[in-house]
Amino acid sequence: MAGHSHSSNIAARKGAVDKKRAKNFTKFSRAIMSAVRQSGPDVDSNLKLKYAVEKARAGNMPKDTIAHAIKRAAGEKIGDAYEDLVYEGYAAGGIALMVVCLTDNRHRTAPDVKFIFDRNGGNLGAPGSVAFLFSFLTIVVAEREEKTDDEWLELALECGATDVKIEGTLVTITAPATEFLAVKSALEAKEIKMHSAEMGYMPNLAVPVADKEDARKVLKLIEALDENEDVQSVYANYEMPDEWIEELSGA
Repeated sequence: MAGHSHSSNIAARKGAVDKKRAKNFTKFSRAIMSAVRQSGPDVDSNLKLKYAVEKARAGNMPKDTIAHAIKRAAGEKIGDAYEDLVYEGYAAGGIALMVVCLTDNRHRTAPDVKFIFDRNGGNLGAPGSVAFLFSFLTIVVAEREEKTDDEWLELALECGATDVKIEGTLVTITAPATEFLAVKSALEAKEIKMHSAEMGYMPNLAVPVADKEDARKVLKLIEALDENEDVQSVYANYEMPDEWIEELSGA
């Protein structure tokens, strides 16, 4: 994960994330309900639903709220089908972005995403324009606690992970995407406190942002994308000083 500051970015933005918890729960609910409508409410037989539920649990969504979303979707008549879309593009300073969406109307989402890129100094690219810069992996961010680097490496390997990166008080653990459920369950069995657990895009190589104004534009674009109700997740390959992230996030 050479140089990627995934976990430190999360740490710096904890306050903003906490304020957006309700919005995050809405996105979790949408993913859960979409999975139920596609393949039914049985978590054990519906793999997509199981992934959605596990991601919601890792995001501290209450069990009752998860159960309500499943029950609601199971009781509703089939309506507009949701589809997964991934948009690719660049932010200021040549930073690559992968934008994962869940939408019931791609004709609304595509122009909305393009508008957000254009308005915030970015450029929406064609499919495949930046995907080669990322790997699709299981990504878990956890509290470092009192463990040493060696102890974390040993624990992560025992749980089926392939890499671990320690940054400040947080640890980013990665594994093949196909091992998401197994790795997450193994970490839970060891009572690891997780901030997030998902299958997502990890950059193969981080790109340093040398200019503070470019850093502001990058973070502003990501925040604007996060605010869109159709956007589930945004992944970027930037690397910048933690103090810039703290200062500029939400600015």
